[in-house]
Amino acid sequence: QLQLVESGGGSVQVGGSLRLSCAASGEFFSDYNIAWFRQPPGKEREFLAAINWAGNDEFYESSVKGRFFIARDNAKNTAYLQMNSLIPEDTAVYYCGADYNWGRILAGLLGSWGRGTQVTVSS
Repeated sequence: QLQLVESGGGSVQVGGSLRLSCAASGEFFSDYNIAWFRQPPGKEREFLAAINWAGNDEFYESSVKGRFFIARDNAKNTAYLQMNSLIPEDTAVYYCGADYNWGRILAGLLGSWGRGTQVTVSS
């Protein structure tokens, strides 16, 4: 099973940017599709973006499309989430996850999850 560790979270002002990283170990990272989710305070975990194993297919939740960008570097066993034009509603714990199956990725039924990184956006 793939082990995932998120990093890059922190506090940022409205309009700022952050780049989250998701470092993988344990198995062949390039075999897995990767997704980013977040869980705002008091709310359910929500899907943000996904990228396929080869890095040539992406899918975004409509509310973040054009502001957030997912990428991966299979040589570095790392995936990324570039977040721009941040707003207070982006405050959440951000998680990366992995699964072999693209359908399971989009459904949030991931086989591997990281422990999350906190992002706080203040005005």
